[in-house]
Amino acid sequence: MLKDESTPQLRLYRDWLAREYGLTFADYAAMWRWSTTDLAGFWRSLWDYREIESSTAFGAVVDGLEMPGATWFEGAQVNYARQVFRHVERAEAAGLPAIVAENERGVVTQIGWKELQRRSASLALELRRHGVGRGDRVAAYLPNIPETVIAQLACASVGAIWTVCSPDMGTPAVLERFRQTSPKALIAVDGVFYGGRAMDRSVTVTEIRRELPSVVALFVIQTGYGEALVPNSNDLATALSRTDDEVEAFEPEWLPFDHPLWILYSSGTTGLPKAIVHGHGGVIVSTYAGLLHLDLGASYSPDSFGERFHWYTATGWVMWNQQVGALLAGTTICLFDGSPGGAKDKPDWTTLWAFVARHRVTWFGAGAAFFNSCRKANITVSDAGDLSAVRALGSTGSPLPVDVQRWGTDQFAAIGRSEIWWCNISGGTDIAAAFFSGNRELPATPGRLQCRHLGAAVEAWNEKGQPVLEQVGELVCTRPFPSMPLYFWGDEDGSRYRSSYFLEWPGIWRHGDWLQIERDGSCTITGRSDATINRHGLRMGTADIYSAVEHLTEVFDSLVIDIEDGQGDSKLLMFVVPRDGRELDAALESAMASAIRTALSPRFIPDRFIHAPGIPRTLTGKKQELPVKRLFQGWPMAKVFNLDAIANPEIIPWYAVRAKAWQERGA
Repeated sequence: MLKDESTPQLRLYRDWLAREYGLTFADYAAMWRWSTTDLAGFWRSLWDYREIESSTAFGAVVDGLEMPGATWFEGAQVNYARQVFRHVERAEAAGLPAIVAENERGVVTQIGWKELQRRSASLALELRRHGVGRGDRVAAYLPNIPETVIAQLACASVGAIWTVCSPDMGTPAVLERFRQTSPKALIAVDGVFYGGRAMDRSVTVTEIRRELPSVVALFVIQTGYGEALVPNSNDLATALSRTDDEVEAFEPEWLPFDHPLWILYSSGTTGLPKAIVHGHGGVIVSTYAGLLHLDLGASYSPDSFGERFHWYTATGWVMWNQQVGALLAGTTICLFDGSPGGAKDKPDWTTLWAFVARHRVTWFGAGAAFFNSCRKANITVSDAGDLSAVRALGSTGSPLPVDVQRWGTDQFAAIGRSEIWWCNISGGTDIAAAFFSGNRELPATPGRLQCRHLGAAVEAWNEKGQPVLEQVGELVCTRPFPSMPLYFWGDEDGSRYRSSYFLEWPGIWRHGDWLQIERDGSCTITGRSDATINRHGLRMGTADIYSAVEHLTEVFDSLVIDIEDGQGDSKLLMFVVPRDGRELDAALESAMASAIRTALSPRFIPDRFIHAPGIPRTLTGKKQELPVKRLFQGWPMAKVFNLDAIANPEIIPWYAVRAKAWQERGA
């Protein structure tokens, strides 16, 4: 189905429903209600509309409405990579690339659809040669570069299960994730260039390999930044370079609809990060639904650049998966590997805009904090180059403030693009999709999400489990969604999965966000109802941060909270109890910052370290992050703390005093 540049994808789909199904809707709200009440009808229509390929017939679209427990398209045989590569012939005929990539040093790589298919097949065959096949895990320690996309498609092709961590994560955080999955192969980079400097990763890769005895094959990208050769490794470039008849004849395997595609990781707020498994089929159909909302589709006109989609992201963030998902629609994806704000000693918030201008990007997304940083830096985006190709801007990761969205709209109005469309989305790693998204036909809603996603039966519930409008409630989903996790890796009886989402209301998905739904259907996420840290789109649990700092002998205890500032950014506060009565001096702050930088990422270094008399804990020893966070957000102490359940209630007044001062001074 070709894209009509003047007609929104949701309208094309709605018109198709009228022709093929005899369904008509008065407005988007009516279509959303249909999609969430007639689940079988909606998801079957999407299967037909997007012409999803299966080698076998399937039975019921959805078997049961239990959560967890619903099964989808039972009997279907699909493959994510096969679905991507069906665009090769038409896209090649139109001369359109599959991937356009650039790194921070200005090196540009362009890969055509046929070349993407060939390199993926070459690596898939190499994986098979090393004994990697269906159900085996392949771990990747890679940045946002074309090789990462190729490797993910190669794994999908042979039924291996993909899992990736970004190279800005330190060894302990990476191993916490990869150890859970016992990968059979590891694909890594020996160095990266970020923020104006080269960083060796060869020693890190060697350490990761040593700590993963399940790995039988290691492939390394030799960047020139690595200071040593990684022992017992294969050159990834060689593994991608086969051009023989076997490569030409290779086809991705047909797999059951619910065959695992990848493992994503939660932030690890309350312990080990959850290893979340999603399936080929669920991701395919949910991504296609999401692409309707993003208004993305193929444009095969030979005199056009076609659709070019860029979302600034690290590989460990689910938005990387969403960016790759645009290939399912035949869309060119544009990758940027580097810092969005220039070097530390020479900040430049026009960097990404210049990338967008050079490559004629039509759809540009990033975390809300990026756009806020651009506004604070007082840049003029048109100084970066010709941005006339951009038709849509996307934001996620945290709520986009009204003034930031209006700033961006004004920037484009100044170059004659006053109708620039903002698509603010919210969903998550848990579902590898969105619960809220955009609709180009709806009025603009600065600072809010335009609508609930088709197929997502999302409501805001009060503490009694009742749906509410125009007031804040818990974000819940009352009916199954195809890309909800198959299971958590290693969670044999499903108890961790159930307790993560269904403990509060059995059979109802509780997402962990505060939500307000307006009468016009627009929505606002007012923050997390748990203690996840989200720094510029990279999510991390507090457990990882504690692990980094509390191994220092000078630190007795600590607690960290992330406080949104209402401007699309946040302040990370760490309360520290030094050991043996010592002071929290500059040397200790520097040591903690260094520990976090080494183990995790510079992004998670707190904005302030605060000397505390103790850390609030429950009677069972759990740190009380969420109550402290709510205290600093202005909630009354009596509402967030049950002193009878606190092991050390005598320290709570100290936190209340600091929280009041924070509210009054913002510091």
